[in-house]
Amino acid sequence: MIGVDPHRGSHTAVALGADEVALGQVRVRASAAQAERLLAWAQAWPERTWAVEGAAGLGHLLAQQLVAAGERVLDVQPKLAARVRLLAAGAVNKNDPNDARSVAVAALRSPSCLPVRPDDHAAVLKIWAKRHRDLSRTRNQVVCRLHAALCELVPGGVGKELYAAHAAQILAEAEPSGAVAQARAELAAELVADLRHVDALLRETKKKLAVAVRACGTSLTEVFGVGPVIAATVIGDVRDVSRFRGRDRFAACNGTAPIEVSSGNRIIYRLSLRGNRRLNHAIHMAAITQIRHKHSDGRAYYDKKLAEGKTGKEALRALKRQISDAIYKHLKADAARTAASSVQGPGGQPGNDSDASAAGSHPEHQLFGQATPGPVPTLRRPVHQQKKVTSRTRRKTARTT
Repeated sequence: MIGVDPHRGSHTAVALGADEVALGQVRVRASAAQAERLLAWAQAWPERTWAVEGAAGLGHLLAQQLVAAGERVLDVQPKLAARVRLLAAGAVNKNDPNDARSVAVAALRSPSCLPVRPDDHAAVLKIWAKRHRDLSRTRNQVVCRLHAALCELVPGGVGKELYAAHAAQILAEAEPSGAVAQARAELAAELVADLRHVDALLRETKKKLAVAVRACGTSLTEVFGVGPVIAATVIGDVRDVSRFRGRDRFAACNGTAPIEVSSGNRIIYRLSLRGNRRLNHAIHMAAITQIRHKHSDGRAYYDKKLAEGKTGKEALRALKRQISDAIYKHLKADAARTAASSVQGPGGQPGNDSDASAAGSHPEHQLFGQATPGPVPTLRRPVHQQKKVTSRTRRKTARTT
C-alpha cells in the first residue's frame, strides 16, 4: 500500500507492507511528470495499491493520472488519516511522510475507502452544479451589499426581495444631495451592475446544467421539485448508486435518516447533522418546493404529518426522508437501465424501471410529477394550524428533535 499526501507544490509517498512496515518513501515535485516519477519509483513493488488522501479534492489530478496509467487507487478521507495519526502509539510529528504513512495505514485497515474511477459525465454535472452554488453565494453577497447601500439612500431601505430592475428604479427616483450621498448612489449603481452580471452568469449556468442533465438521460427530474440544478447536484455527488446497499444507507449518507442516541432502556433518535450536506440541502429544497405547491402529493403528506400532531420541522424531516427514498429508487432505475443498454448494445431496449414506478403507486411515495422551479427558501406553517399543533405538543411528553 502506497500512501500519498498531496499538496499544491509537491507530493509525498510512503510504501507500506502488509505488516505496516515502511518500505520506502519519496517526494516528487508537482509537475507534468509527477505521475511518471511516482510510477518509476514504485516499480519495485509490482503488486501495489495507491491510497491518495482527498482524491476528490487536492489529490484529484494525481489520482486520475494514476488511474489512467492502469493503477488501482483508493480515496482516503482526510478524517480517517487524522484518526490514524491521533491513535498512533507514542508522539507522532505532523509532517508529510507521517501523513502519507497514516493514509496508507487507513487504507489498509478501513474497508470504507472507495476505489477511484475515471471521470465520467457525473463529473461534468458536479462541475456545473458547483459553479451554480458559487454564483448563488456571490449573488447573495451582492444583494446584501446593495440592501445596505440603499438603506443609506432611502429611508427604511427595501423590505423585500431585491432585483436589479427594482434597485435601478429606486436609484433613478432618488435625488442624492451632497458629495457623500452622490458617492453612495454611485456605489449602489455599481452594485446593480454587478447584480445584473451575476444574474446573466447564473442564467447561462442553468442552461448548461439543463443540457448536461438531459444528456445523461436521468429520470430524477420526474420527482416533483427536482429540477436540473438539484438533479445535477445529486448525480454529481452520488455518481455510483450501487455503493449504497439500500435506501437506508442512502438516507444516512444524505442526512435524512435520524441517528440513535440511546442509553440503557431509553431508545432515542434525534436529528442527524452528519452526511453530505450538499445532498441534504438539495433534498431540502425539493421538499420546500413540494410544500409550497398545494396540489403536490408532498404537500398532502406534509399536512398528514401535521394532523398526526407532529411539529412543522418534524413533518418536514419526514417528507425529506420520503423524497430521499424516491430519489434513490430513480437512481437505481437509471443504473439498471444504463446497465441493460450497455449489455444489449446499440438498439437494445431500455432497462426495467419497475421499482421506481411501483414506489410511485404507494400513497407515501407519490412524489412524482413535473418539476416545479423557483422554491422559496422559507417555510411557515399556516396560522390556523399553529395553535392546534402547539396545544397538542404541550400535552405530549418531551419529544426528541
